Amino acid sequence: MATRDGSPIRGRSTSPRPLPQSEDEGNLLDYALPDTRHLQAFGKKVSATAGSLIGAEGVSQHYQNALGELHRELRRPMLQRSVFSFAQTTPREIVRSRISVPEIQQRALAYIPDDFLANIPEDNNEFSLFQGFQASLPEEASGQGKKHGRHNARGQRLIGGGEDEEDEKNIPPSMQKLRNQKHSMSHRLEMMTVRKHMCVAEIHEIDNKIANLNTMRKMVLDRLAGLEIEEVELEQDLLGVDNRIEDLQEELDDEAALAPKSPDSPTSTEPGSAKDDFMSESIYQKISSPKSKHKKGRPPRLSMPVLHEHLESGSKIKELPAHNDSITALDFDAPWGTLVTASLDDTVRVWDLNAGRCIGMLEGHFSSVRCLQVEENIVATGSKDASIRLWDLSKAEYAPMDNRIHNHEDDEEEEEDGLAFENSADAPPAPPPTIMQDCPLFSLESHIDEVTALHFRGDTLVSGSADKTLRQWDLVKGRCVQTLDVLWAAAQATATSTTNSTWRQTGRATDPAADFVGAIQVFDAALACGTADGMVRLWDLRSGQVHRSLVGHTGPVTALQFDDVHLVTGSMDRSIRIWDLRTGAIHDAYAYDQPVTSMMFDSRRIVSAAGEDVVKVYDKTDGRHWSCGPGVGVDESDAETHSIIERVRIKDGYLVEGRKDGTVGVWSC
Repeated sequence: MATRDGSPIRGRSTSPRPLPQSEDEGNLLDYALPDTRHLQAFGKKVSATAGSLIGAEGVSQHYQNALGELHRELRRPMLQRSVFSFAQTTPREIVRSRISVPEIQQRALAYIPDDFLANIPEDNNEFSLFQGFQASLPEEASGQGKKHGRHNARGQRLIGGGEDEEDEKNIPPSMQKLRNQKHSMSHRLEMMTVRKHMCVAEIHEIDNKIANLNTMRKMVLDRLAGLEIEEVELEQDLLGVDNRIEDLQEELDDEAALAPKSPDSPTSTEPGSAKDDFMSESIYQKISSPKSKHKKGRPPRLSMPVLHEHLESGSKIKELPAHNDSITALDFDAPWGTLVTASLDDTVRVWDLNAGRCIGMLEGHFSSVRCLQVEENIVATGSKDASIRLWDLSKAEYAPMDNRIHNHEDDEEEEEDGLAFENSADAPPAPPPTIMQDCPLFSLESHIDEVTALHFRGDTLVSGSADKTLRQWDLVKGRCVQTLDVLWAAAQATATSTTNSTWRQTGRATDPAADFVGAIQVFDAALACGTADGMVRLWDLRSGQVHRSLVGHTGPVTALQFDDVHLVTGSMDRSIRIWDLRTGAIHDAYAYDQPVTSMMFDSRRIVSAAGEDVVKVYDKTDGRHWSCGPGVGVDESDAETHSIIERVRIKDGYLVEGRKDGTVGVWSC
């Protein structure tokens, strides 16, 4: 039906509703067309109630009265102040005012910062905490638990019904035993998988801790390096203050000496005075004080650096462009101390290892220096000009560095430190020519050919020369006190040996490429000498006779060193041998691919230069061989090639090596 305007008549339909053909079809229609009659009726009730309340006369009057009372209350000053203070209160204070004191304390204790929450590792465990606890139990406890579990499962099956019970009865005992065994093995396999996962997680945790510890160690090493730099600067400042004090004291003494004396004051003119017996007072007071000499020379270290002892083995400390030709000899007194290098460029340079710079040159030889030794402030050098010179570095005019540590890059940037080379970056630094002018002590001249080896200890110095002699020198008197003829000793040994001896001369004594006396070392009256015939002879300086000869090397001996028990020798036969001095037998030996040109050992390691761009290191404590130097990790196909290392020196794990191109490298070994 419709109205006159065509709109349908609203209202309930009076036509009968067709019945559903089936129950399922009726349910679907009910879900598809929900009944909204109850919602419409509830809306009408709400609208009628609201309209009656708003439109009622009594209700509107009550509402107006309430608003009027509220306005009157808001005009009161006390209420306005309370509202204003409430508006100024932060939400946190409002919340705290509603919470008791114990609850506030508990929340403060249980508070976790956001930084800690951000560093919580992600949980990637495949197994639950209960499984991990179960896997950590011993096998006995786990077995008992499994037994109880089987009993419980059996009881549950009995409660459940009779089918499982009938199945249990129908299964033969052998089958049940195999099933139990399978279940036990499966459980053990599962627990092993859980344990493996726990071990892997623990390994990852340990790796993270190691990485964090390595980071902390690097930070502490950097702090230690900074402290040592500050320590050097403070010692230099202290030296400067001492020098100023000494200069001021000298000025005060001079003023006191030039001041007129009163006639009544006692002077040296009085007869019988102590100074009159020695010299006049005026001359006596004009003599410079021995303390004034202390401001010359490199200051002694008040504390020894320890940074290199905590660096990783094989770490490069610094690299110095020392010379422009092959390094022939080098030695240093202590780690981070004074280094002296000699080269085929006919120069001998003195270096401050802590600052990494050249502080002077030792000038006096007429040819290149072949061997040298540094002992505290005394340096001994042996040259091709057949002379030996001694130098006192404490008399050098040492100039402290300008409150900074110089390195290789700094030396390249300073043009005034370079010599006249085509490439100024490759030039070694040139020190002032007068810095070492007071260092020469005296010269020892008795050899008739180049000096190839020397060693001194205390007041005794022994040198070996290409003239096939060994000479003992008295450093107090400055003269030769004994000459030992190596050829005569070899002839005596050959004459006294039996004809059935299996040893024969190696024939290397005439080899022009090898030094006849390759290495020597002296201790009190004992002298060890290695020569080009491959022999190592032990001499007694009191009698001048060979006490023992060690046979084993088949090439010229180039390096040797001994301690209380062992003697270590290196040779051109590409081997290093360790001898037992008590028996004269070979304790150990190992070979290299190239001839050994230099060797030295300290309390832990033996280092050697064997014709490669790396230093060969042998750890005496664990018997491990490894390499240290610029060529470590460089492939043969790499275009960058490093120069061959010719000379090595090590003290307390502080390694210094000299190369064929004149470069000096310092390493932690």
